[in-house]
Amino acid sequence: METVDGRELRVAHWKAETGSAGHLPLLFFNGIGANLEVATPLAERLPDRDFITFDMPGVGGSPDPVIPYNAILMARITAILLKQFDMPQVDVMGVSWGGAMAQHFALQHSGRVNRLILAATTPGMIMVPGKPEALAKMADPRRYIDPAFMQKHFKTLYGGSQEGSDGHVTRIKPPSKTGYFYQLFAMLGWTSAPFLPFLRKPTLIMMGADDAIVPLVNGKLLASLIPNSEMAVIEDGGHLFLLSHAEECLDTIREFLDRPDPGEAGGRNAAAA
Repeated sequence: METVDGRELRVAHWKAETGSAGHLPLLFFNGIGANLEVATPLAERLPDRDFITFDMPGVGGSPDPVIPYNAILMARITAILLKQFDMPQVDVMGVSWGGAMAQHFALQHSGRVNRLILAATTPGMIMVPGKPEALAKMADPRRYIDPAFMQKHFKTLYGGSQEGSDGHVTRIKPPSKTGYFYQLFAMLGWTSAPFLPFLRKPTLIMMGADDAIVPLVNGKLLASLIPNSEMAVIEDGGHLFLLSHAEECLDTIREFLDRPDPGEAGGRNAAAA
């Protein structure tokens, strides 16, 4: 547990096992209602860099928020947390709801961000919604508390391959009602669309071709708005393609993060040295 500007947050920090070798830490924003254990498979497969994430208020092990919060406040809280962990600059990744949070953090704290990865996400209010049957299952609280329900409706809920679904079901924990509501409320009416043309960070947009919650067209919209962006489409990938296509995704993520910066002969690592 960490106290960040008076707010208690449950934080996970995986330290690089083999030395960071010039790699920046990776800050990870999770999906809505998702506790930090959900990010464990990704963190463990990136042993050459620090990896940091935290439970949003009322999610996982973080206490319920006393008052509602928004993206501006959580971006500020995140910046303070990074300062406490002596991380002046990071690469940033966000999935689904966390992808919106990652966009906002990159816009609000641009100087702290090197590269940005947006997975299965949208520019917020301006988006193409998913399939009605998937959204209905997403609103059902049984997906958190009933593993059998989650397993039965996994395909309808997330789309794409069901590979890795067993592990996901056992890692996820139900958020509190207050935590889930406030997390929804935090992005009510939010959109990054007017500001994304000014986002100059190298950005990788990862989308599942068969995502039932965030259709592929939303990734194309993001790519059209962010100048220095590229898109990777995971064929047969649903909303949880980071689990079902883990190795393919990791190869794409590593290649993007380790790529030399344009105009630098030795890339970021050489410059850091």
